Amino acid sequence: MVGKLSRSQEVYSTLRQIVRAMDVHSKYLYKYYGLSSPQLSILKELSEVNEIPTGQLAKKISLSQATVTDILDRLEEKGLIIRQRSSFDKRRVYIQISEKGKVIISKNPSLLKEDFIRQFNEMEDWEQTLILSSMQRIVSMMKTPEIKLKNNYTTKNKQFV
Repeated sequence: MVGKLSRSQEVYSTLRQIVRAMDVHSKYLYKYYGLSSPQLSILKELSEVNEIPTGQLAKKISLSQATVTDILDRLEEKGLIIRQRSSFDKRRVYIQISEKGKVIISKNPSLLKEDFIRQFNEMEDWEQTLILSSMQRIVSMMKTPEIKLKNNYTTKNKQFV
């Protein structure tokens, strides 16, 4: 006989279902728009500003600057963004969405499934707030400054200690 799952196991199982649903939607985005979810997230953010430094962009979309730089490389190869060095500080690079990127954004691809957005928007304001605050609490509980792995390798500084 299979035992009953603990609450934490139920939470894990539910999170896995969310991750799976997001992965399936990401594959849809790639199939129809040629973009991953993080790429689309960056393009959407760029469509709302004239230009933005890479570090600020990384903070706005909650990704590391190194990850954002890799994604920007791919977007630049596709001609969807433009990088420009600051005329005042050559170390600073500003990112803009290109006309080709604007065309994709004009098609209004969604980072979340349309059914989810529709159902979420039909909820009462207090229900939306409850879901959002619960998810924010989960994120805060899952954050760790660094995780020790075998051989004293840490995820924080990516170096052996």
